[in-house]
Amino acid sequence: MTDHAGTVHTRRLGPDDRALARVTFGLMAAVFDVESRPLSDSYIDTLLARDDFFAVAALLNGEVIGGITTHALPMTTSERRAAFIYDVAVHAAHQRTGVGRRMMQTLRDALRSAGIGEVFVPADNEDTHALRFYEALGGAAQPVTIFDFDWAMPASRAERGA
Repeated sequence: MTDHAGTVHTRRLGPDDRALARVTFGLMAAVFDVESRPLSDSYIDTLLARDDFFAVAALLNGEVIGGITTHALPMTTSERRAAFIYDVAVHAAHQRTGVGRRMMQTLRDALRSAGIGEVFVPADNEDTHALRFYEALGGAAQPVTIFDFDWAMPASRAERGA
C-alpha cells in the first residue's frame, strides 16, 4: 500500500523488537483511549519471546501507525490452537486507508506459518466500523456475549452472597 506520504510496511514483532513493541503498544492504548502504564523491559522481552503471542506493527516512514496483538490458545477438543485477536488499532489519521487490512494479512501469514487457522476477534456491536471491517475480511459474526470481570477489585455483593 502506498500513498503520497510513502509505503506502509507491516511485520510481526519478535524478541529483538522491544523498542518497536513499546511504541506500538503505546499507540494502541492511545487509539483506544485507555490508561496504560509503561511496561518493563523484561515484561516486553518475555511477551515477544512467547510462541503463543503475535504482535504486528504497521510503519509509515519508520513511524508506528498501527498494531495488532493476538494470543494463541490451546484447544481441548483437539490438539490444536486457535487465535484470539485482542486488539487491532490504527492511528486515526490512517484509518480506512488499508493499513488494518495489511496488518491482518501479515497476522494471517504468521498464524498460518504457526499452523493456526481458526481465529476469533471480539467487536463491540456499537463499533460499526470494526464490524464492517471484519465482515469485509470474510469474518462471520457470531451471536455471543462477552463478560468482563475485574477480579482484582474487592468482591461484589453477589460474590459475598448478599
